[in-house]
Amino acid sequence: MRIVLIGIQGSGKGTQAKIISEILNIPHISTGGLLRNAEGELKKQVDESMLKGQLVPDELMIKILKERISKPDCKKGFILDGFPRNLNQADELEKQIEIDKYIEIFIT
Repeated sequence: MRIVLIGIQGSGKGTQAKIISEILNIPHISTGGLLRNAEGELKKQVDESMLKGQLVPDELMIKILKERISKPDCKKGFILDGFPRNLNQADELEKQIEIDKYIEIFIT
């Protein structure tokens, strides 16, 4: 199962992702963690954007995600949090990566 958690910052996406990850025995992928742990040429591209105070381009983020989900631990699926952050990113994600479920977390 390929699940994406969406919601505003501080809504508990990471907390819920960890719980669901344990229940379904699939990895929780935090895009913030992916960016911090990028290596090689990808790391260089991430750092260039961040040092300029810019967001990482969507194309690069999806490339990093595709690399991560190609690993054996994602064979049964994954839980993604931190991306997409807007409708354009969601559309591009859908074009590149098959997603089974989106879960939106609301807080009041």
